[in-house]
Amino acid sequence: MEAPGGLAPPAGLPAVPGTVPGATDALLRLVDRLLRLEEDGLDPRHYAIPDSTLAAADPAAFRIALHQASAAALTDLLLGRVRDLPGRPDLRRDPSAVNLQAWLAELAATPDPAGLLDRAALLPREAAALKAELARQRQVAARGAFTPIPGEATIDPGDQDPIRVPLLRARLAVEDATLAAAPDAGSRYDTVLEAAVRRWQLANGLEVDGRVGRISLGLLNRPLGDRIDQLRVALDMRRGAGTPPPGRRVEVNVPDFRLRVMEGDRELLGMAVIVGQPARATPMLNVRLTAIQFNPPWGVPERNAREDLLPRFRRDPQAMMDKGFRVFSLVGGERMEIDPRTIDWSSINGRRFPYFVRQDASDFSALGRIKFIMPNGEDIYLHDTPDRHLFRRPDRAFSSGCIRLERPNELMGVLLEGTPGWSLARAERMLASRATSVASLARSLPVRLYYETVVVEAGGRVRIRPDIYRLDAAYARAMVAHRPLVAGMNRPQLSAR
Repeated sequence: MEAPGGLAPPAGLPAVPGTVPGATDALLRLVDRLLRLEEDGLDPRHYAIPDSTLAAADPAAFRIALHQASAAALTDLLLGRVRDLPGRPDLRRDPSAVNLQAWLAELAATPDPAGLLDRAALLPREAAALKAELARQRQVAARGAFTPIPGEATIDPGDQDPIRVPLLRARLAVEDATLAAAPDAGSRYDTVLEAAVRRWQLANGLEVDGRVGRISLGLLNRPLGDRIDQLRVALDMRRGAGTPPPGRRVEVNVPDFRLRVMEGDRELLGMAVIVGQPARATPMLNVRLTAIQFNPPWGVPERNAREDLLPRFRRDPQAMMDKGFRVFSLVGGERMEIDPRTIDWSSINGRRFPYFVRQDASDFSALGRIKFIMPNGEDIYLHDTPDRHLFRRPDRAFSSGCIRLERPNELMGVLLEGTPGWSLARAERMLASRATSVASLARSLPVRLYYETVVVEAGGRVRIRPDIYRLDAAYARAMVAHRPLVAGMNRPQLSAR
């Protein structure tokens, strides 16, 4: 028998029950609700849902098994199936925010346990919008697999390609009803297909230009199940989430390339950011921002010097000097400066860089004119950048791990509020002086670097960002892991009549 929505229950699960001797209507509704846990991003197979035929054979055993399954599902709906994950300090789990024992007691006493699960499923913020999008994506995936679009070259409007253009049209038609109903233009990339590409780019947070390049192709060829997993993760991450700390705070959603200064639920400032490229991923952190440095020099990390700067020194050491780069070596235990033009850069081993490199503060500095200091073991900070053009890109994973800011002066102004002796005007004078100096903040601010690829915008519109560091994929794998039943699940009866 098909489950609601036309989807058959997963293999290994009982069918949706009908009339079963020994089971009340409320208990059968509960079995039905447990079989529909996929609506909530959970897998019903994880909860040992008893077959309704057990109700006739052994009513007491049926009730015990059903209560255990319900209690396990309720716990995951309230606290999240993944309670902790190595390397993810950004996960805000606060079990005290949900009185689990009170919910479990209500489960044992309520005449409508299925309704209780419904309430718990909608408790997390944005749950209704995420569940609706999850259902939509499941419907898209149910329409069948698609053939990946081969090649890496960009497909431009007006192009003729007998292989790639039809595959592009077929791929978009899976989720775009308007395109699916339009006449087929064959191998020509016509205006109807271009409009569909633009709709898809807008929905996926990409540059809306109608050109299907490397990034668009990568997302189009991604299995449809990946988006379903991202939505399942998004729902689970919001369960049992602690309340934000009181007062002002800085939040950076890394895969959404966005920084916000928040005060309670109010956004004081928002801006685009550039984060670490996948090979040099920005770590998730909970730290405090303590100071602002004006006109900062840049002590180049060894990896950056080896991988990024060595080829540039080989090409033109004078140009590197003109951009403020200085080279040092240890001589007799002391750091001595060396003229880069006297070094045979072609002889330097790319696997081991024997020098220290520093870039002086200037208009060319990789740190720009402002550095925001937040002490941490990863040496991660927020900073200005001279590469302003990159903020126009919808995908902004270009840095070596630190976070570049679109409007650093505005952030500086907000942070200096309340610091005696400082104002935005004074800070701008310090910048204009070209001298390196530091302003310690009167109140350090909490900074949270977190990873949330699924963003719910005003009006409930759901936007799914690429899983740039594959952290959603790791979280989805953790959701499959088996866990023992939690304490308090061994009550022998449900009171549903």
